[in-house]
Amino acid sequence: MIRKNKRLFFGIAFLMTLSFNCFSQENAAFALWDKIPGAVKNETYKEEPRLDSNGNRTGIRKVTEPTLMPFLVQNNGVNNPAVIVCPGGGYSVLSIDKEGIKVAEWFNSIGVSAFVLKYRLPSDEIMKDKTVGPLQDAQEAIRTLRRNADKWHIDPSKIGIMGFSAGGHLASTASTHYLDKVYDHKGDISARPDFSMLIYPVISMEKGITHNGSKESLLGKTASDELIAKYSNEKQINENTPPAFLVHATDDRAVPVENSINYYLALEKNKVAAEMHLYQNGGHGFGLGTKGTHTDWPTALEHWLVANKIITEKSVYLFSYFKGNGEDGLHLAYSEDGYKWQSLKNDHSFLTPEVGKDKLMRDPCIIKGGDGLYHMVWTVSWTDKGIGYASSKDLIHWSKQEFIPVMAHENETRNTWAPEITYDEVSKEYMIYWASTIPGKFPETQTTEDSGYNHRIYYTTTKDFKSFSSTKLLYEPGFNVIDATILKDAKGYIMFLKDETKLPVQKNLKVAYSENLTGPYTKASAPITGNYWAEGPTAIKIDGKWTVYFDKYRDHKYGAIQQSGNGWEDISNKMTFPSGIRHGSVFEVPKSVLLQLMKE
Repeated sequence: MIRKNKRLFFGIAFLMTLSFNCFSQENAAFALWDKIPGAVKNETYKEEPRLDSNGNRTGIRKVTEPTLMPFLVQNNGVNNPAVIVCPGGGYSVLSIDKEGIKVAEWFNSIGVSAFVLKYRLPSDEIMKDKTVGPLQDAQEAIRTLRRNADKWHIDPSKIGIMGFSAGGHLASTASTHYLDKVYDHKGDISARPDFSMLIYPVISMEKGITHNGSKESLLGKTASDELIAKYSNEKQINENTPPAFLVHATDDRAVPVENSINYYLALEKNKVAAEMHLYQNGGHGFGLGTKGTHTDWPTALEHWLVANKIITEKSVYLFSYFKGNGEDGLHLAYSEDGYKWQSLKNDHSFLTPEVGKDKLMRDPCIIKGGDGLYHMVWTVSWTDKGIGYASSKDLIHWSKQEFIPVMAHENETRNTWAPEITYDEVSKEYMIYWASTIPGKFPETQTTEDSGYNHRIYYTTTKDFKSFSSTKLLYEPGFNVIDATILKDAKGYIMFLKDETKLPVQKNLKVAYSENLTGPYTKASAPITGNYWAEGPTAIKIDGKWTVYFDKYRDHKYGAIQQSGNGWEDISNKMTFPSGIRHGSVFEVPKSVLLQLMKE
């Protein structure tokens, strides 16, 4: 009995945990009005839930106090787009969970703040003019967002409205009747949404195409021809109507697909940007999608928002690397989260090396430059005085490979290893840097254990990869150093590097800092890696923390460390990498670039 009660307790606790976010979000809802315009006092008219046979809420009836329920995305130093979500329900109920809360959570997942509008459902019992009640709420919701844009970190020029079914009629009404003065408002804040998203919407009030339940709820049973025409929103479109994204299922028996089609055609006629997705099946009320051809519409909407510069395209992580000795060239892997990495092109090479003494492509470093191109440098040989270079628009088609003789001026140079590039956005210059040994230099750190190698980090700068500044010493830490990689940090630049000292053994990664890209850099830190030999660091910030990937080369494994409150934490056990991955670089690309790479 005790065990049974314990299971029951944990089951209830689990359900409460699942429901907490929903309830806490509803508790965060705030009243839209200080004084509701055109309200008729009715003590007996009370808001009530609509319940299914199991007692689960499926909607809300008799809304008397309109509210906005905020779902704000994290402020990352930028103002985010925002959307007001209008649930459907035939203007007699609000499907606030399926067509409100769940939709707002989805918007948050793509970086959009959302506000679920619990609008008043038209009723003569609580409104002097029920035909304008919902529109009053929608207009005030838009103005409320603009009024509080700074407070909620919202871009006031990227405020959209979305509606489902009858909520789609309200959203299209807000998009075409934004100049209607339906209540007294202070100031000159615009009620025009900047874009609209209409999902299986009621658009027209015309007989034969409208949804009769929505029409009667809003306009009554004896509406005049003038009123019907006024709220048939396909007839109210002009060149100033905001761009629209429409979704409808052909087999919708509740709201005919012609509602969306006619709205789209009117937008096209008035040269207003629009996109429409008509699906073979889905019926009515499918929300974010359940099954059938309509389930892809949220992805299509995300693409539309990107194409119209309302949101920025999601990025993914790419990793450029080599295998073996670098004979077959450039390999690429990708990750959505920076932890699970998967090779592309079945781990075959994307580019075969053609330049240098040994025609290798080791240590490939790729960055996206200020010109929009991807620039790559690499090690061409164990013993050469230059590096390889090529550029690409898409990481698939590459320019002619070039050999850049960055150390040709030093006749005794033994090698030019692990070149990297960092772009200076201020000077619009690229700094290329690498490790080289020049025999006879820095004798104080020369040992026989290092086979005569005694590296320091050198650099050159360029604006166009055609002309280059004279090679200079970048970093002399007082020890044999290789594999530097430099990134912009909050206070300047951070350099991750390898202490190559063999006696006493170091073979670990360290950090140095500078206010300027070309230095001077601080004294190297204590080791940030553990009691294993590490090399080839490449780093990126994940969730605001530096994450450094590197080769645990004696263990024939790839590893990673991440910033923590106590310094650096080894998170190698959280990572998965392609088999045989070697030293390369990590960088971000738009997801569309990845999708093209995946076709190769």
